[in-house]
Amino acid sequence: MRSGPDALSVLDALSGSDALSAFSVLLMRGDVSFSGWRVSPSDFVVLERVRVVKVGSERLLERGGRFLERWGLRQEGAPMSGQVSVVLPVVRGDGTRAVLKLQDLDEETAGEGLALRTWDGDGVVRLLDEDVESGTLLLERLDEDRPLADVPDVMKATSVLAELLARITAVPAPAGLRRLDSVTADLFERLPAVTRSLAAEDDRRLLADCAAAVREVAGEPGDRLLHWDLHFENVLAADREPWLVIDPKPLAGDPCFELLPALWNRCEEGALERRFDLMTEVLGVDRARARAWTLGRVLQNSLWRVEEGEGLDEDQVGIARVLLGR
Repeated sequence: MRSGPDALSVLDALSGSDALSAFSVLLMRGDVSFSGWRVSPSDFVVLERVRVVKVGSERLLERGGRFLERWGLRQEGAPMSGQVSVVLPVVRGDGTRAVLKLQDLDEETAGEGLALRTWDGDGVVRLLDEDVESGTLLLERLDEDRPLADVPDVMKATSVLAELLARITAVPAPAGLRRLDSVTADLFERLPAVTRSLAAEDDRRLLADCAAAVREVAGEPGDRLLHWDLHFENVLAADREPWLVIDPKPLAGDPCFELLPALWNRCEEGALERRFDLMTEVLGVDRARARAWTLGRVLQNSLWRVEEGEGLDEDQVGIARVLLGR
């Protein structure tokens, strides 16, 4: 079987739908080579879903080749690209289906293996092996084609997510993770400069109200093991349980800090207050405390956006206004 043109050379020059179209054409014409990685047309559903490994991920794929050999794995299917990682479907020597997760270590990804070991598969994807130095993880294979986001009833999906969240945040955080008290201290340090940069009085007032709410609870940051990014796309169907959680960005803190992602995700479907109340009820947490920490998440995301030259996110502003009773 012949090797086709190098897809990276095409994707470097293209973006968005043009890149998808060009990549599809290359797949139709023959195999595509990623630095020796053979990706055949049969590995992709070209007409419905083209999974493109992001430009710049070639280094991670090369690392993956080393771990395939080191851990005795066989690749089964095409690479898949997440927000900050590349995932390879693989099979272990004993026939177990798994995935090899390749990522760079940063403040958010550091500790993922530690968190997964601590949860030990209870409501969460199971860790099978890990290279701590590189952050490379071997994980059990779940059904990536069946996320919780596909459940049509958002209240039913929220109930499932809340039950999982209650289980995983019942676990004490191990030593060595970033902590919520450090996160909040950083927010208060950055807030004055961001506030001065905002032209709209409504935006300045919103951030001030969020900060005031956080100050009420910041003295008790909590010590539970948090996921930090648990929304409907980060819950997948599985065999050993109906649903399992993936992709933690762990920290130690109060479970009330966990609610915003599940409100922001599918925000357009509404029922925000009902969803918020359902999560607080299932978690068994104080509603006022959950409100304060959720406003803290809005503050955190808003500071990032403004510092990157963007405006406040309209959906998160809407969530904050619901919680503030405006």
